[in-house]
Amino acid sequence: MLPKEFIRGTIKTIILKLLAQNKKMYGYEITQHVAELSQKEIILSYGALYPVLYKLESEGLLITTTEVVDNRVRKYYALTPEGKKVAKVKVSELQEFNRILSSILSEAGPRVSLKIL
Repeated sequence: MLPKEFIRGTIKTIILKLLAQNKKMYGYEITQHVAELSQKEIILSYGALYPVLYKLESEGLLITTTEVVDNRVRKYYALTPEGKKVAKVKVSELQEFNRILSSILSEAGPRVSLKIL
């Protein structure tokens, strides 16, 4: 498994990307999808997932709906139009960061500049 410090910095982007691809998902579904896509290298605990979901919702990037499934209430999360825009930006930013990081970590990588804001 990857160190938690790496996951903490990317969990928001991971959630936004999954919701952009899947329209709506519930919490357990998100955790299972992340585990599956990462070949169980990234395991999201509920203690890590739900605070991020609540923050995204309070920022107006997510909306929630509830449905009864098998006599249980399930809360679904979906992106708002603003959330879809932010998802694209965050994914693009993370891809650029990964490109730069790969360049830094390679032995003969070119010099790059990274602006820290």
